[in-house]
This record gives sequence, C-alpha cells and structure tokens, in this order.
Amino acid sequence: MKRVIFLILTIFIGCTGLDAVSVALAIDEGGCLTCHRFPGLVRQANDDEFKVLHIDEAKYVRSAHGKTDCRQCHTRVTKVPHTGESSVNCNTTCHLDIKEKDRIKNFPLKSLHKPEQSYLTRLDDETACRVCHPLYPHTENKLVRALLNMHTGFMLCEVCHLNKESVADYTYDWNDTENATFSGEPFGTYYNPKRDKSPTSEHFISRIAVFAKDRGNRVMIGDAKDISKAKEYLLTQKNLSADQKAQAFDYFHRQIAKKEISVACDECHSSHSILNFRHLGFDPKKTHDLMVLNIKGLVTKYETFYFPQMLRP
Repeated sequence: MKRVIFLILTIFIGCTGLDAVSVALAIDEGGCLTCHRFPGLVRQANDDEFKVLHIDEAKYVRSAHGKTDCRQCHTRVTKVPHTGESSVNCNTTCHLDIKEKDRIKNFPLKSLHKPEQSYLTRLDDETACRVCHPLYPHTENKLVRALLNMHTGFMLCEVCHLNKESVADYTYDWNDTENATFSGEPFGTYYNPKRDKSPTSEHFISRIAVFAKDRGNRVMIGDAKDISKAKEYLLTQKNLSADQKAQAFDYFHRQIAKKEISVACDECHSSHSILNFRHLGFDPKKTHDLMVLNIKGLVTKYETFYFPQMLRP
C-alpha cells in the first residue's frame, strides 16, 4: 500500500455542473472541502441507512462553527479514506471549562452538519437495477464509494456500466424527467441545462442517459422491461440453486460491464471524454472543469493518503 503525504494548498473550485459560489471561504487548512463540497456525497452503511458527507461551504461559514477548521474537531482524521474515525473532540481549543464540557456532553453531534447537507432521498427511476440495488449502490471501495454514489444524481447506471459491445450506435443525452425528493437544496442537474429555464418544482431531476436506435426510433437504454422478472427473482431466490442464481445474475447484467475506478473516471473526465459536455448544454468553463477534474487523480493514482502534521501546532 502506497503511503503518500497528501497536502492540498488550495480548495478545489469547479465541479459537475454546480453553480453555488461561496460568499466567504471556510477555514479549510486540510483541504477537506476538496471532496466534501460535492452535494450527493453519500456513504451507504447498509440497505436502509447511509451517511451524508456533503458540507455546503457557504452555509458552514454562516454556522456557529464557521470559523473552525474541520480537523480541529475531527482530530482522528489523518488519512484518506478515513473510515471508522467518526469521533469528534470538542475540547481541543473550545469548550474547555467544566460547565462547557457538561453542556455539550450529551449534545447530538450528528445534527450539527445537517443544515449544510444536500442529497437525494428518493428517486423514481423505475428500472430492474433499483429492484435489487439501493438508491446509493456503491459500497465496496472505501476510497471512492461516496464519490461514485454522488453520480446517482447526475446520470443513470448505464452511462458508466454499459457493455458497449452489446449495443450499436448509441449516444449520451438527457433523460428528461424523473420525480425526485431532496434533503436540502436541489443540486447539479436537477434540471436539463439545455432547457431555457429550470422547472418550477423541486421534485424533479434530469440525468444523463444512454440512447440507441431501435427500428429507426431513438430509445433510452434502461432495464425497465425486466422489473417484473427482477421482483419475481427476489421472491424466489431462496429456493434457487447456485447455478440458477448465476444464470439470473448473468441475465440481469447482460448489458452491464463492471468498471475499474481509473477507467470509469478517465472515460468521462478527460480530453477524450465519452461525453460531449458542450452538446449536453454545459458552458465552456464547466466543460473544461469537468474534463480536467482535479479530484480524479486523488482516487486513481493512490490507495491511501496521509495528511501532513508538519504545519499543525
């Protein structure tokens, strides 16, 4: 495992179609907002629970802790990925006297960042994928699972996971529209940037999808036709043999290809992107930001980053 000192000197600005600009900058000496500034950044804990990792910089600045650097409280965060290190120390430089310590001893710390977080809570994408997979499906790779889950709000599964050999003459464009519910503010591509204006309802989302021609018609590639089969499979899987389960698995994933992290990132966020960002309606600046997204290198080149201690008091 590579051990690389990870020092971020500037906060990354520019992301996947986000328009929010902070009035003031948070104290972020460790560069935490390089990743945590993305709405929809979610780590799935199990099928029913997930942890939201997004921090809205502008809202954080206006909060009671807006003048506090993240690692002043999150003292056990020393590397990326920083899993299993959720404890918070409120007594490093603040809340030092006995009365203050007693006052915050039983404070619900999980509620502190809630006003600063935006994420999807419901998305009515009726596909066979969602019959088996949760809203935030990426769980295995601890380094990038939250970043991958963030893409749920921007694109359908097939954009990254399409087995291109199974489909001919395909293109990428907007699937317009799907019903969605947000906690916090709608973000990113909650509307199609190719439209003249955003929708009046917040319960609405547009996502990039894959389209192909079927008997002369342009149709979206999605696994909607297998919904009933997928539901039937869930009801009967306990009674199936290992071979029958394997056959069903292969059937439902016949157009799906697994992706290595580096391949998935580089296929979109590079000069030879499979997505034509200008055609999708992004302006020149956003197109450039998406193609040269700096965070890509952090997750494709290294297994572990260690934050430096040399600049800490």
